[in-house]
Parts: sequence; C-alpha cells; structure tokens
Amino acid sequence: MIAIVDYGVGNIRSVERALAHVGAETKLTADPDELERAEGVVLPGVGAFAPALEKLSERGLGRKIVELAKKGGRARPPPGARFAAG
Repeated sequence: MIAIVDYGVGNIRSVERALAHVGAETKLTADPDELERAEGVVLPGVGAFAPALEKLSERGLGRKIVELAKKGGRARPPPGARFAAG
C-alpha cells in the first residue's frame, strides 16, 4: 500500500487518481502508524511550502515524515520526480 499523506493541503485526489491509474493500492492517511507500515509514502506538493509545513506540524506529522525520509531504502523517487526546498 502506498500512503498519501492527508495533511489538508495539496491536490491529494489527483495524486490518488494518478497512482490508481498505474495500478497502485493507495490510502489517504494522517495516521503516523499507517505511514510507518506503508510500502511507500507520497507527500503531495504545493506551490508554497511554508503553509504546508505548518499543516504538517499541526497534525503532528512533520517529524514522522522526516523520520521516514531518513530511513529511505524501501522506495526511490520515480524518474523525473522533482523535489524543491521552499
């Protein structure tokens, strides 16, 4: 299962539909335990990351996302994926 982090921002439904289109089993979640158990985690992006970071912090997900990212190894970003620092 691929967990899509539901933190109140970003176009999560588009991400969910895109993953389903390529056959992925997905789950929208803000539960840190579900994120931990997932085979992969998708953090939908936004144009301005400061408000998104605030939402992650409000939901207690900021540290969990960083922890999972540091673990790495289980999943790799797809070719062409972009990551930007705000």
